[in-house]
Amino acid sequence: MSQTASVDTRIQLITTQQAPGSTCSPDLAQGPWEFDPQPGYGPGASMADEIPTTAPRQGELPDAYKQASTEDLHARIRAAKETLGEKLVILGHFYQRDEIIAHADFVGDSFQLANASLTRPEAEAIVFCGVHFMAETADMLSQPEQAVILPNLAAGCSMADMADIDQVEECWEQLMDVYGPTADDGRQSVIPVTYMNSSAAIKGFCGRNGGIVCTSSNAATVLEWAFERGQRVLFFPDQHLGRNTAKAMGISLDQMPMWNPNKPLGGNDEQSLLDAEVILWHGFCSVHRRFTVAQIEAARAEHPGVRVIVHPECPMPVVDAADESGSTDYITKAIAAATEPTTFAIGTEINLVQRLAAEYPQHTIFCLDPVVCPCSTMYRIHPGYLAWVLESLVDGTVVNQIQVPDDVTTPARVALERMLAAKPPAAAGTSA
Repeated sequence: MSQTASVDTRIQLITTQQAPGSTCSPDLAQGPWEFDPQPGYGPGASMADEIPTTAPRQGELPDAYKQASTEDLHARIRAAKETLGEKLVILGHFYQRDEIIAHADFVGDSFQLANASLTRPEAEAIVFCGVHFMAETADMLSQPEQAVILPNLAAGCSMADMADIDQVEECWEQLMDVYGPTADDGRQSVIPVTYMNSSAAIKGFCGRNGGIVCTSSNAATVLEWAFERGQRVLFFPDQHLGRNTAKAMGISLDQMPMWNPNKPLGGNDEQSLLDAEVILWHGFCSVHRRFTVAQIEAARAEHPGVRVIVHPECPMPVVDAADESGSTDYITKAIAAATEPTTFAIGTEINLVQRLAAEYPQHTIFCLDPVVCPCSTMYRIHPGYLAWVLESLVDGTVVNQIQVPDDVTTPARVALERMLAAKPPAAAGTSA
């Protein structure tokens, strides 16, 4: 079996013992509809994460789509796309399975895709093959008459769910009790910064409170923006992106206390909060938490001269041990720019890594984690769901529409527009 076979193909062969290797769960070989009725993120990297009771659930997928062959589903998707024509645009995130990417009109990270949808104002339906917070962002940036559709409502994000609006509001109240709203120099006492991987409600909170959204590409630029306006930053929901970015800017670790939303003052004393420059939320990405320093050491031992690039959502020791860290866009551009055959060990989601390996056969490209363990929630988007939502559109029915209320959209767009203005230097990334 080629290492560049699709992730779904590899999983099917591994679980039937037709190929070597291992996966983190044999349940990955089943259709996602097997897990839709259950409370949980499903098999994959996030399967052990606690899911909120309010998380959306996907309804029953009609049997015709569950029982259809792969070839039949692809044919039905192509036929529906042809029928819908310019009324439809399909967005595919980097971490989607190849069987979905094959039908995407645009492929990219969450914000690239939200922006891509803006180039198709004639589209009546935007089908976002990603996760819930991404579809929310697309809805907030799209035209009122456009319908944003998430093929499987159970495709959430465990990291985004680690900071809900009630927890953040409570945190803010406690911080205001400690700091007051304004520092001695006239700046805000604290600026809220949320990663793109967060709910629309959290983005709206930032917009209302002088804050901003960031991506993994412009996190450093956004922190600089925030420090111009505030004495310190509350960064959520991903502690690792916040820590890695702030550390690269010269902020010491003892000035980055962690906020645990389940404890008074986040588990801190008042003095540590007063001394803080960046308050980190107790959240993380379960995909990127799988990468370890030991994996990097093993890659260097087996492949002398290997170039190790990891995503900044990885834990700090992993980022420090790598040669470089950067966003998915940075990783793809770094590989594309390599002029000589190179061995790359990549620390990010397996679907993107294998797609890059197939696209650049002149290089040796492999995932640092030898266990095949895709993003649980991205993997909930299956061709059966895509065929269902597209054929529903052909029949004149909009299913699984994502709609963000106006009272959330208005302040959230303020935070997003601030982010748009915070342009990072070209090819932003860091070298260890």
